[in-house]
Amino acid sequence: MSSDTHHEGPLHGVRVVEFGSLLAGPFCSQLLADFGADVIKCEPPRQGDPMREWGQEKPHGKSLWWPIVARNKKSITVDLRTPEGQSVARRLIAQSDVVVENFRPGTMERWGLGYEEMSADNPGLVMVRVSGFGQTGPYSSRPGYGSVGEAMGGLRYVVGDPQTPPSRVGVSLGDSLAGTFAALGAVLALRVRDQSGRGQVVDSAIYEAVLAMMESLLPEYTLGGHVRERTGAILPNIAPSNVYPTRDDGLLLIAANQDTVFRRLASAMDMTELSTDPRFATHAARGHHQGELDEIIARWSGQHDTEHLMAVMIKHDVPVGRVYRAPEMLDDEHFAAREAIVRVEHPEFGEFPMQNVVPRLSRTPGRVKWTGPRLGEHTDEVLTGIVGLAKAEINELRASGVI
Repeated sequence: MSSDTHHEGPLHGVRVVEFGSLLAGPFCSQLLADFGADVIKCEPPRQGDPMREWGQEKPHGKSLWWPIVARNKKSITVDLRTPEGQSVARRLIAQSDVVVENFRPGTMERWGLGYEEMSADNPGLVMVRVSGFGQTGPYSSRPGYGSVGEAMGGLRYVVGDPQTPPSRVGVSLGDSLAGTFAALGAVLALRVRDQSGRGQVVDSAIYEAVLAMMESLLPEYTLGGHVRERTGAILPNIAPSNVYPTRDDGLLLIAANQDTVFRRLASAMDMTELSTDPRFATHAARGHHQGELDEIIARWSGQHDTEHLMAVMIKHDVPVGRVYRAPEMLDDEHFAAREAIVRVEHPEFGEFPMQNVVPRLSRTPGRVKWTGPRLGEHTDEVLTGIVGLAKAEINELRASGVI
């Protein structure tokens, strides 16, 4: 992969001020920082973003999530609940291109930091607003976590085993989706600003970000009278496409639902007769007899070891993949060849593995430059170099607890 060595990412020169906490807004600005934006994260003095404390495992009492979601960012502390802190924020926003915030709608306005006020001083400002229910509508003032957005956006109901209550996906998908759409909105708004000189508001609601991923769920009901239900590991009427057992207790995802691919699978199984069996010969027939077909494949796969089955599927060009956990990802040659996992130096943990930047740009790729910063690590740098405060002013703000 070639790149311009002088280029620091396609968003180099874009200054982003991040307010808010936890995940949806910070994930948006993580994506922007990955591609070179100068992201300044504003945190409350003393305690900082609660994400600094989140995570199932906390070696050395430190979050393993924070170094990822705050990577490539600078941290300053400022108390936005004080007039002095609000003044600092206004001066910083006036020198910036993008504001990212995920407070409950109306919060920024109460602090005198709403879009109308900020754009009066900075007409090109793009304000990215991430919330549970959006900036308008009867639910806009409600608190809205990612889990609630996943539930109301339709995702939770269709995830899990049909015999159990709705399940969680396993990651904070609603927050991440809202953050991803917010980052897309920021880039689109910057494009328009470069053409017109005017900024705008990007309104990313978690429940709408989830809803955007729900495929044909709505017309299936309105036009077909069908409500999607939980189906576990399968997609109804798409067969075969399932997780199948192996003799050595492995799990393989085999997807052979196209007619041509299914014929290759039947050949790999030494059961070519399956491809002409009226129950399985066509896509529609396989969907109708999905349970029977899955039982046949599972009985066959259970007689072979995982690696052998992988080799057979690859030889016959049948899409296949092991169900990976972290150990398998770290040991996979393809992950290594593409540097899908990058290792970044961390002051406490040493070499810190994390997912690399996506998507990949051939000429101006993003990169991970550093892990999440210490609380307030860049306060003096930002307040002197960008906001223009004198050292005496900074000392006074620090003494009064504003920073």
